[in-house]
Amino acid sequence: MIRVLRRVLLVAALALVPGPVSVALAQTTEADVYVAQAVLDFDEKRYDQALANLRRALELEPDHVEALYFTGAVHAAQRRPDLATPFLERARAKSPRDTSIAFQLGLVYFAQQEYEKAEAIFEPLFRTNPELDGLGYYVGFLRYRKKDYRGALAAFRGGRAADPELQQLTRFYAGLALGVLGLPGQAAAEVEQALRLAPGSQLTGPAERLRDTVVAAREKERRFLLEARIGATYDDNVIVRPSEAPREPLVAELRRHKHESTGELFGLTTNYVWWRTTDWESSIGYSFFTTYVNEMPKFNIISHLFSADLTNKTSVFQLPLQTNLQYAWDILLLGKEELLTRHNVALSSVLVEGAQNFTQGFVRYQAKNFAEPVNPRPVPDELRDADNYMAGFLHFVRFAEDKHFIKAGYQFDWEDTEGRNYSYLGSRYSLGGQYTLPWHAIRLKYDLDVHLRSYTHKNTILPSYAAGSKWREDQEITNVVRAELPLPRNFTLAAEYQNSRVVSNIELFDYTRNVVSLILSWSY
Repeated sequence: MIRVLRRVLLVAALALVPGPVSVALAQTTEADVYVAQAVLDFDEKRYDQALANLRRALELEPDHVEALYFTGAVHAAQRRPDLATPFLERARAKSPRDTSIAFQLGLVYFAQQEYEKAEAIFEPLFRTNPELDGLGYYVGFLRYRKKDYRGALAAFRGGRAADPELQQLTRFYAGLALGVLGLPGQAAAEVEQALRLAPGSQLTGPAERLRDTVVAAREKERRFLLEARIGATYDDNVIVRPSEAPREPLVAELRRHKHESTGELFGLTTNYVWWRTTDWESSIGYSFFTTYVNEMPKFNIISHLFSADLTNKTSVFQLPLQTNLQYAWDILLLGKEELLTRHNVALSSVLVEGAQNFTQGFVRYQAKNFAEPVNPRPVPDELRDADNYMAGFLHFVRFAEDKHFIKAGYQFDWEDTEGRNYSYLGSRYSLGGQYTLPWHAIRLKYDLDVHLRSYTHKNTILPSYAAGSKWREDQEITNVVRAELPLPRNFTLAAEYQNSRVVSNIELFDYTRNVVSLILSWSY
């Protein structure tokens, strides 16, 4: 396939010869007559006669720009770019602003696979003359070689070509770029169009195989995913006991209780893609997670989550865009008792701005329903059932094919609770990154999350010594450091440290918590 492509590329590069250079002359000279005859010979493909006339013209006028240009063009048409180069370079030195000379010189560099020299000519030309016949393809091809797939796609779609084979090549490589960018539906459509443009060309076989591969690869992507996790933990503040606060008697009472414990955890996540086309897919999933707290079993956690997703892959302004709609329902148990159920509806989109950058935007609605005790019933201001609204974005910058990345984001959320003591407006800032070590592919990760919450009403119960006197303000800062070691047979061993610090102007909610975990996971 590669040999066929190279042969087609070489033929296209050497056969595409622009029209004569426009040079204003004060009067016709004898050299001009020879050049005019050479042009007629060139049009009739009498290349030897054309070269003979051009030699006579250059003997009379060694710096005759048109004679130099057409000498290079004739050698290019004879598939001798090495002979064409010096004549075109001399012509360009004499007429550096001439578009035809520059383009033809770029073509002979391209035919000799001197791609850096060709790029130095083609890119400036494309910025000023994107409509130049065939230029968009060559610029796109050079960008594709450098893995600038988005830039390549812009060049393929921004240029024009009259030659059917060049049109086919443009479509073919546009399909390749779209496939790399994760848009298999559009990739298959481009390749299909390439086949229609020149069904009998040398590229037909490779194009058909590419089309079939794109469609088949999409269909053969794994539909069922499974991940299992098991681990051990140490938590120095299981009960989330408050920091010391002499003025608040409730804090002193809570700090008397045991708060440290080792524990175990287990998790299981499954996902099945039940419907898939080239641009759409839908899946269902289930996730289970539990912790066992050795010293305080009443703080064991059990979580069940069920989800359904619908995803579409398309593009906006030639940028790949993936949009996902998800519904999820989960139930959380504390000890053996139900604590909370939630309904979640989220809409998110990922826009790929380039090889290194992509941005995720999202909105989410969440309905929370707490299992409140029947006896005694909580006072109305303490009811925690809520509607939560959230919107935000997260931007990634990737390096070394995703071995390293940094990310930063912001979210705004509004918690509208039934009880006035828990309603708030929040801002969440996130920052993180990953660095993959060169040995054993160990991944080092760090995440910082800062959640600022301003409660919308004065707390009617706390602090106990001055109830109804404060609007609660919380600053929750979470740091997570994680190291992951990939192991054979799809296993991963991870060590994680998490520090949570909440600074609150109501003492009962001010605390520090540290959790250390060692987790072994397996994925299928």
